[in-house]
Amino acid sequence: MTEKSLRSGVDQGKRKLLKQAASVGACSVLGFKAPYVFAKKVHTVRVLGTHVTLQQALKEQAQKDLGINLVYEPKGSAAVLQKAAMAPESFDLYEQWSNSINVLWYSGSIQPIEKKRLTYWSEINPLTKTGRLQPSAKLGAGDAPYKLLHVQEDQTLSEQESDFISYLPYVHNVDSFGYNTEVIAPGVPYKTESWGWLLEDAYRGKVGIVNAPTIGLFDLALAAQAQRLVNFANIGNISNDELDQLFKVLSDYKQQGHFSGFWTSVPESVDFMKSNRVVIESMFSPAVSALNGQNVPVIYAAPKEGYRGWHGVMCLSSATTGSVKDAAYDYMNWWLSGWPGAFIARQGYYISNPQRAKSYLSKVEWDYWYEGLPAAQDLTGTDGKLSVKQGEVRTGGSYLKRFSNVAVWNTVMPSYDYSLQKWYEFIS
Repeated sequence: MTEKSLRSGVDQGKRKLLKQAASVGACSVLGFKAPYVFAKKVHTVRVLGTHVTLQQALKEQAQKDLGINLVYEPKGSAAVLQKAAMAPESFDLYEQWSNSINVLWYSGSIQPIEKKRLTYWSEINPLTKTGRLQPSAKLGAGDAPYKLLHVQEDQTLSEQESDFISYLPYVHNVDSFGYNTEVIAPGVPYKTESWGWLLEDAYRGKVGIVNAPTIGLFDLALAAQAQRLVNFANIGNISNDELDQLFKVLSDYKQQGHFSGFWTSVPESVDFMKSNRVVIESMFSPAVSALNGQNVPVIYAAPKEGYRGWHGVMCLSSATTGSVKDAAYDYMNWWLSGWPGAFIARQGYYISNPQRAKSYLSKVEWDYWYEGLPAAQDLTGTDGKLSVKQGEVRTGGSYLKRFSNVAVWNTVMPSYDYSLQKWYEFIS
């Protein structure tokens, strides 16, 4: 065979191979069967947080939308913070409240988040960025979240704008207490409802408090101050001496059997009220919705002293890198994409870019949850059960009004270590 005929044979072979590839797919020629696209690796993102946001419905929707695997680890707020501070390698994302930030940041457990990687950063409203939704709103004592948002070049946190933030602002709300109207006559929002009710003798033995030293402490501090039992120079920065005074008062109440129990999760708080163990207690909004859906008549108070405000934070573990970190950013962006904000609105929570969530809510839902208008029809909660009856008005009114009346934010005070000691002595 000549060199020319050899080349001709090779060329014919190539043309035949290309023809086969065109008709059945190149991968078939190479021995692979259709489909010919290599499967994308599914990354697992571990999320440490509380039952407030680590809900099955959210997990399923995020996995469906993002094509990632999520491992949720919900715990009580104190246990979540302790684990995150001690073991950043045990999680990829942390979800809790802004009072966690100082502890996590200065322990080295979380890393800065790049604003340029946050799809909806420009849509986030002024509450997190400036501390107020409107100029006349109260800033609230303590760690207003905007004070802890931006990461500075010296690795401190402040309100000074930078390209990096310590947390993603997302879910937030104002908290107070819930009370059973079969036992306690309904009060008037902002006028007669008071934190002091938690220490009323009439409810002795039927009072529940959240077991979280940076949350329950403020519920009780607000109650003691409302009853004029203790006076604080700055309730967002309680001194050691003032803590001694407060816990002396609280210990006296405890010895008299005033407190029925200290709950650590939303489901537990629901059980407290549903079982008649308590008639008044620290409460989060989903618990109120759940109880109303079970025909337990509970009102969420709008205290005349102002609310205890909290802001959800999503933080990136300092140990998370590479493709898992990319997937974590996808999850953070998903939270502000609209559907999740609408979902959590139905349990009484707000989202940092509410206008995007608005398109996923009916007008009736938006008017009730955000505008404070009477419900034009019955509304269901995230569990599909009735949570709002037609004609009802949200306690405390609109988003704007509620967040204009914050007395104190969940805060880790300079006296944090001492407050922990006093808290655990108190509840033990």
